Amino acid sequence: MSSKPKISRRDFLGKSTQAAAGIAAVAGLASCAQPTAGPVPKRRIIGANDRINIAVIGIHGQGMAHAEGFAKIENVRIRTLCDVDENLFGSRAKKIADIAGAAPLYEQDLRRVFDDKDTDAVAIATPNHWHALAAIWACQAGKHVYVEKPCSYNIFEGRKMVEAARKYKRLVQVGFQNRTIKNVRQAMQFLHEGGIGNVYMARGLCFKPRDSIGKVPNGIGSGPTYKYFVWNKPGENYTADYMSRVDYDLWTGPAPLLPFNYNRFHYNWHWNWNYGNGDIGNQGPHQFDLARWGLGKNEHPVRIQSMGGYFVFDSDQQTPNTQTATFEYSDGKILQFEVRGVYTNDEAAMLKKLEDQDIYSKIQDGVAIGNLFYGSKGWMYLNGSTWKTFFGRNNKPGPTSESVEESANPMNIIGSAYKGHFDNFIGALRSGKREDLNCDIEQGFMSTALPHLANISYRLKRQVVFDGDSERFPGDSQANKMLARDYRRPYVVPTRV
Repeated sequence: MSSKPKISRRDFLGKSTQAAAGIAAVAGLASCAQPTAGPVPKRRIIGANDRINIAVIGIHGQGMAHAEGFAKIENVRIRTLCDVDENLFGSRAKKIADIAGAAPLYEQDLRRVFDDKDTDAVAIATPNHWHALAAIWACQAGKHVYVEKPCSYNIFEGRKMVEAARKYKRLVQVGFQNRTIKNVRQAMQFLHEGGIGNVYMARGLCFKPRDSIGKVPNGIGSGPTYKYFVWNKPGENYTADYMSRVDYDLWTGPAPLLPFNYNRFHYNWHWNWNYGNGDIGNQGPHQFDLARWGLGKNEHPVRIQSMGGYFVFDSDQQTPNTQTATFEYSDGKILQFEVRGVYTNDEAAMLKKLEDQDIYSKIQDGVAIGNLFYGSKGWMYLNGSTWKTFFGRNNKPGPTSESVEESANPMNIIGSAYKGHFDNFIGALRSGKREDLNCDIEQGFMSTALPHLANISYRLKRQVVFDGDSERFPGDSQANKMLARDYRRPYVVPTRV
């Protein structure tokens, strides 16, 4: 087989009107150049009672949670589903039609979504390497944006996203959903009001078992499915027929164009440096965000040290399955993070026997994916939406998420009708106020920068020193080169947005 398999691209403009109709293909669409910055487009002012039209870009995995979540909000319409993989549309459109009563349109090329003047906002759930460019193009086209974590693939991109949101006056929300959970907001308020004293250290944990993805040759064809957690997840057979409905060039976008390999495609792209950031940049950003929030840090750390490796398995995975990182701030406060994707045989056997969905709370002293905060008076355990505090050498129990009176912790969520992160985004669109977002792009970028900094240290195998004002590594050309990437034209994240 050729080193560069011939994967046809169908310029596909879907005009689906009924879910049962599946995919309605129409004639070819002329290729379009990359959008460029120009005059700020005229924007529709969204009224309190106006219907909001949303397009969801990337519908293989998390994107469908976006589509279904937004579709359930009153007066919100999923106008378009967009994905480079046409094979997904029929089943996904039916799900939305079952919720909303009408099937959405379909686009294979996200640039056509940005051309649609009837689309008010986009939700981006693509692989990480597409997050920034999609969001910047959306802002330039006058669309508001909800983007999954991590908001960017690297630090340069995150800053450009902030600049684009501000220049084009668009609301950009990052998918750090913990910021909208009532109990989590209570926990943060308790910490910031001195509940455990002066918080001097935060620790994030991501103990999430991952199976080996194995080794596979390049090329189109059937083969093993991808796996994650401790369960096998059925995947697609990437036959020539299947891939004929995938725009692989567009999927690759800003990254180097490599021969197709399903170990670099759906989901497993997380473990390849060209597209993902490993688990520290996958599950990790949620805990990084909470750790930084709990410490009360709105600046970058000054010293970063990360180490780890890929242990136990022999596979195509490039990113580590075991990684630790330590961040020191200018005032000496510490943020630590640990990824552990490999368990002993006994632990793995225990996990596989558990059928409930709370398996992670049963290991590592009750916290496997969560946060620990240490203060001058005591410490806090935060696991999901549950938090507990302990004081003194005897760990005397203190206030918890169940004991704090709700009336003493008013939630700054827009209106009683808005519950959840999607609702918060829609509420902010209706108010038109950036401050109503629970996770504006600036906050999302600050938290996303942490795993990026950790990975730079890990890949360089040494400590790095960072200047937060310039967002550069003083006198360190090796580290500075890793702040951005070499972009494949025309998918270039611009220096000037």
